[in-house]
Amino acid sequence: MSAPVKEKKTEAQSTPQSPSVMRQIVTGTFGVSVLSIVLALVFGAFLIAFANPDVQRAAGYFFARPTDLLYYAWTSVSEAYVALFRGAIFDWQANSFTRMIRPITESLVLSTPLIFTGLGIALAFRSGLFNIGGQGQVILGAVTAGFVGYAINLPPVIHLLVALVAGTLAGAVWAGIAGVLKARTGANEVIVTIMLNSIAGFLLAYLLKQAWFRQTGSANPITTEIHSSAALFPLLPAPFRLHFGFLIAIAATVLVWWILERSTIGFEFRAVGSNPEASRTAGISVQRVTILVMALAGALAGLGGAAHVLGTEMKITGGIAGQIGFDAITVALLGRSRPLGTFFAGLLFGALKSGGYLMQAQTGTPIDIVLVVQSTIVLLIAAPPLVRAIFRLPAPVAKEAA
Repeated sequence: MSAPVKEKKTEAQSTPQSPSVMRQIVTGTFGVSVLSIVLALVFGAFLIAFANPDVQRAAGYFFARPTDLLYYAWTSVSEAYVALFRGAIFDWQANSFTRMIRPITESLVLSTPLIFTGLGIALAFRSGLFNIGGQGQVILGAVTAGFVGYAINLPPVIHLLVALVAGTLAGAVWAGIAGVLKARTGANEVIVTIMLNSIAGFLLAYLLKQAWFRQTGSANPITTEIHSSAALFPLLPAPFRLHFGFLIAIAATVLVWWILERSTIGFEFRAVGSNPEASRTAGISVQRVTILVMALAGALAGLGGAAHVLGTEMKITGGIAGQIGFDAITVALLGRSRPLGTFFAGLLFGALKSGGYLMQAQTGTPIDIVLVVQSTIVLLIAAPPLVRAIFRLPAPVAKEAA
């Protein structure tokens, strides 16, 4: 009986080939995110062109003079996106240096609450929870911080700290309700947080009808302005609106990164998000993690609402939260639920919102186009295979098993 012959592996079979840097970039999550933004802007360009009256008129005689259609389409799209850039980053056509650089500061102002709320949603996503209640948590944070800001008299720095802490705790409690129900009863956190959004909106509408809450003689649904002692410090003189809240957002980004990547509790968060049953077997309390994650997520969103009212709005209105909570879901998705990615995604969406106003004012392009671009980004982010198919990219590089 002959001895078994061992198969010899070739060098190419035994040694895993390391993929090229370019391949890793275009097939990784960062590359897909960038290409998703590019595709969304291209789609927005088509909508801008189709909405332009000159393009519509030139389409009627396209076969007679096709160059007219191309000219008007290019003109409408280029003017709209140039105006978008001028309104978001730098307006070189302004008559003073202050007005030239004001757009970038406005983008930072609008991105601040998005970063806070996006971090809260991203934290929940990384932990296997779907926090769709950012809108309600922003509302509660703004209402509580704003009320403390104008209804209580305290020394300047103390007043600001108390208002920020109050808004943060309000958001934590509001999201903690969903966390407790999820941990104790198994209630679906998506449904609970959506219902809490509605409750928060109706609660705000009710409070704005109460004289003790408005503290003004007017019957209009708007409160008195917060005291200057509770306002976030401006980083630049007037007419700039950039305030200290943006620096707090940077600090919050670093803190969330440290919690998720360097702390023991962050390891538990990620473990539960990956496999709750295995985490429970390893001795991790899934119920405690669920409650703590939702409370931290709500605290970040509540801090975003507090920064919004104490640094930008200065009063409470029925639309104090705008669409911050819902836009923050997109920000967290675009940032791949990573703190740094969420931070830059918040900057991008703040810039789109800031630039959209000038784009509408100067070119007549509906600002809804910006919302379409944001929605398209979400669609493409949720479907990476679609992006790879459009650009004919290879499949993601699989890591060799140890």
